[in-house]
Amino acid sequence: MTDDPLTSVFRTQIQICAAFGSKFYAALMGRAVADLDDELRSLFAPWDGLALEPLTAAAVALRFLGALHDLALSGDDPALTAAFPPTSDADGAWAAARVAIRRDPDRFHRFMAHEPQTNEVRRSACLLPGFLTIAAETGLPLACLELGASAGLNQLWSRYAYDFGEAGHWGDPASPLLLDSAWTGALPPWGAPVHVASTAACDRKPIDLSDPAQLRRLKSYLWPDQTERIERFDAAVAMALAAGTRVETGDAAIWAAERAAPAEGVTTVVYHSIFWQYLPAETQSALRTALERHGAKATPTSPLAWLRMEPPDGRAIPIELKLTLWPGGAERRLATVHAHGASVDWEASA
Repeated sequence: MTDDPLTSVFRTQIQICAAFGSKFYAALMGRAVADLDDELRSLFAPWDGLALEPLTAAAVALRFLGALHDLALSGDDPALTAAFPPTSDADGAWAAARVAIRRDPDRFHRFMAHEPQTNEVRRSACLLPGFLTIAAETGLPLACLELGASAGLNQLWSRYAYDFGEAGHWGDPASPLLLDSAWTGALPPWGAPVHVASTAACDRKPIDLSDPAQLRRLKSYLWPDQTERIERFDAAVAMALAAGTRVETGDAAIWAAERAAPAEGVTTVVYHSIFWQYLPAETQSALRTALERHGAKATPTSPLAWLRMEPPDGRAIPIELKLTLWPGGAERRLATVHAHGASVDWEASA
């Protein structure tokens, strides 16, 4: 018997969680897929009728897991909290989850209505070699504009320290946050002079890190048995609060059209990570059009770069680091990378 699209999404999520080292989530999703009745399916009513690819792109399984983790972190459901890591009792967690869904389905509907906002800070380790490539090829300061920035943790990429093992190190070794990532392939231009002239960011629904409920929501998209991710997140949040990092509210396509025009003496860098798939097709088209229009006006002394870390359309993997640089507008794939930043397979020439 062939699985329906929602069941297939759940089964794929089990494989992804297992492959990415979250045994607890793999086990929890295993319980869910075996118990996918009408009551549970009702949480996914907004996506009824979608085929497998758009359902995957909407990340409905991650929305559901995030809703469960948010409830566990809140302490509002002691049974669920007690079963989540460090206890990691998948059976107990699923039993508590079913009770919670029956008791207050609206809480799940509200949480799941908005796309995931992981703000995985280790993705900066994947974006960094892209920024270095841009700096090396343009020789200008970088004016950085992040789309879909959530709380803006990756705006601080130039303030983190990086360890790529034998492939190289970058950044201030005294930084409060060290990001490590496994490297394969040729080396990027580690020695390229980098000056960040300015940073700005937008999100449809920015996260205010000073609001405990919003901070908890952001943290809920981290996988609860991956303690290193959580520790990195906590360190990055502390840095962002100290730096006064802010994210503007805005539609990505409109914001880019208004803000990403080339400017003399700097390289304007528009960047994003695991964001594109959540945009409606019309917003994707409008954003691409806005950047192409700005790119047509770029010059060697006012270039425009579009750096993105995204999966191919309709697929969960591989995650590709791509760069389009104007003038010229040639698109190239620089690397394939781990979705959480654990590895970079560099493909660009040295």
